[in-house]
Amino acid sequence: MSARHLPPLSALRAFEATARLRSAKKAAEELSVTPTAISHQLRQLEEHLGVPLFIRRPRQLTLTAQGQALRAVCTDAFDAIDDVASRLRQTPQRQSVTLSTIPSVAARWLLPNVCYLREKQPDLNLSLQVTYDVLPLDGIAADMAIRYGHGPWPGLEAEKLFDNVFIPICSPALGISQHSDLHHHTLLHYHPTTASGAALGWPAWQKLAGVAGLDIDAGLALSDDTHIVSAALDGQGVALMSRELIQDELRSGRLVQPFGPELLAQPFHLVYPKERLREPAIAAVRNWILGLRVTL
Repeated sequence: MSARHLPPLSALRAFEATARLRSAKKAAEELSVTPTAISHQLRQLEEHLGVPLFIRRPRQLTLTAQGQALRAVCTDAFDAIDDVASRLRQTPQRQSVTLSTIPSVAARWLLPNVCYLREKQPDLNLSLQVTYDVLPLDGIAADMAIRYGHGPWPGLEAEKLFDNVFIPICSPALGISQHSDLHHHTLLHYHPTTASGAALGWPAWQKLAGVAGLDIDAGLALSDDTHIVSAALDGQGVALMSRELIQDELRSGRLVQPFGPELLAQPFHLVYPKERLREPAIAAVRNWILGLRVTL
């Protein structure tokens, strides 16, 4: 496409207003400039085009034939621009936030509650990056993250979400009530595919509980902790799970904690670049996540 050779747009705007209002003074008032500036822009436009656009008489401006032709084009062009600009101003601008977190937090804590974010922020697109990898919060890989540990995370604001307490859990149908019952039931083991996803397991619990003779290597191993919950709900065995991520099942009685002890792991934090909290979308996701803490 060849380059356009348009007259100065400010001059076209002055011409259109003058032609429409039939007065340089009124055009100056509309455009918040002086009448002298309007007259200068009109003469600049005529020199650029090489034709007269107005017949100038005392206190009267009359369009020439060339001026009438240019006015028709300018009117259509400015009306079209005004129409599109009005529609764009009325169109809600959708904002996107990418939040990185591990699978269990995404499945067990965020997804069941994402409807509350959508109710308050219908024009916000939330993208969950579910991974054990620590993604850079550079606005490309991710904007925010829920991370496991105490930190520190240099350059990031960190707000504690909840302690990570692992407890023995099972279906009440198993009738388990004491440590010795474990000898007669399957242990459910969480064996993630990456070392970074490893959680506290039965060896650590047995050492803390002082239970002798328990075959902690036997049982059923799964690489997805959401499958561990499903197996426990089906009465397939006894699992160690983060209490904060199975609150619904515990409250409803579908899962029970038959005994202790409890294993305290590292807490979860919401982290993000502090300066980005000024962005409405980042602030909205932060407020939603912090509000979920009251459900724990």
